[in-house]
Amino acid sequence: VQLQASGGGLVQAGGSLRLSCAASGDSISGYAMGWFRQAPGKERELVAAMSWSGGYTTYGIPVKGRFTISRDNAKNTVDLQMNSLKPEDTAVYYCAADAVGAPMIAGLDPNEYDYWGQGTQVTVSS
Repeated sequence: VQLQASGGGLVQAGGSLRLSCAASGDSISGYAMGWFRQAPGKERELVAAMSWSGGYTTYGIPVKGRFTISRDNAKNTVDLQMNSLKPEDTAVYYCAADAVGAPMIAGLDPNEYDYWGQGTQVTVSS
């Protein structure tokens, strides 16, 4: 499956952005989907992940309560709504797919994911 992330940009602190990940080559209905981010000099970290059934979601502690992951298996897309953005949210954001079979599992570790998009830059100014 090929993944294409979009929607990044420059926003002021307190603002919102919506990232979208479009998949092609395969249906995402059998994949857990995740959003990760990586800031300069830091390791890639989990932002949010959702099981293929949509019945399980998990969020990184820094974004919990501010970000929301959603998926539309029919449209083959996964979105990340980001509200109340902070300068520390500045990073390259990546979407990823994990060919996990269980309907209620979404991995927290980027090493569990099989496919990655190219990343989209999010910059939050103070």
